[in-house]
Amino acid sequence: MKAAIVTKTGETPAFSDFQDPIPQAGEQLVHVRAAAISQLARARASGTHYSFEGIYPFIAGVDGVGQLQDGRRVYFAFPKAPYGAMAQQVAMSPEKLAPVPDDLDDITAAAIVNPGMSSWMALRERAAFQPGETVLINGATGSAGQLAVQITRHMGAKRIIATGRNPQALSRLKTLGADHVISLTDDDVPAQFAEVFEAGIDIVLDYLWGSSAEQILNAAAQTSHPADPTRFVQIGSVSNGSIALPAAAIRSSAITLMGSGIGSVAPDRMVASIKELLASAGSAGFQIATTTAPLSDIATAWQANTGTDRMVITVDG
Repeated sequence: MKAAIVTKTGETPAFSDFQDPIPQAGEQLVHVRAAAISQLARARASGTHYSFEGIYPFIAGVDGVGQLQDGRRVYFAFPKAPYGAMAQQVAMSPEKLAPVPDDLDDITAAAIVNPGMSSWMALRERAAFQPGETVLINGATGSAGQLAVQITRHMGAKRIIATGRNPQALSRLKTLGADHVISLTDDDVPAQFAEVFEAGIDIVLDYLWGSSAEQILNAAAQTSHPADPTRFVQIGSVSNGSIALPAAAIRSSAITLMGSGIGSVAPDRMVASIKELLASAGSAGFQIATTTAPLSDIATAWQANTGTDRMVITVDG
């Protein structure tokens, strides 16, 4: 079969032949139709992500949408190494499959799960979000952050504050459901964080880490109350992989600091989050911008700069 193959660390996936997957007992063969190039897919392909198995050669891609032999469309994730999503076929265990509803097309379904699950799982499984709460989304101008705004609104947030650097994207966030935006390029960002925390923040979804996370944690430490602690959920580290966090900021406040990602949520709960997200995506009207390319153009697509669009690889046959 044809696939996007990585043969060594740091190599761009190449369109080539790979041995067909042979389903083991209980597994089902999925004919792949679409798979997205996500940050997770890139990190695993580069060998830098903690979940990478270290097996070469392997097929790039962590998740996608395909069709079973009986015609049902399904979302799948994490094929068994060395197989990946960007191939004509994958063999999957049923517990790693989720039905794709009829009101969601292949491209959107493939594009939306990875970025959408980051906030869905963080809110449902980690932060125990309740309707009527106020959420601050740090780093909301990327595809994951834009979906986080929409998902948080869909779940019933009372107020959503979103941060970012791109002026046009920040303006668009208001049309997606954000009540207030903070530009991280402003000179008075710490003062703006202090103001919104004085008004009350229940949950922080952090996609950036780095200096903005430090400022948020400092603002939360100064205003948090033991009876109503702020739940800070660390999701991504686009700005920096580490921060300076004074011990006193944690000891003297009621902040609950946690992470959300692979390893922080039980596999069955991750699958449950995916199923909930897919079931809601069409009817809720979640929006995600996409750019598509055929599997045969994987090398070019992998290097393309699509901005906040999600690149989706389409598979024929």
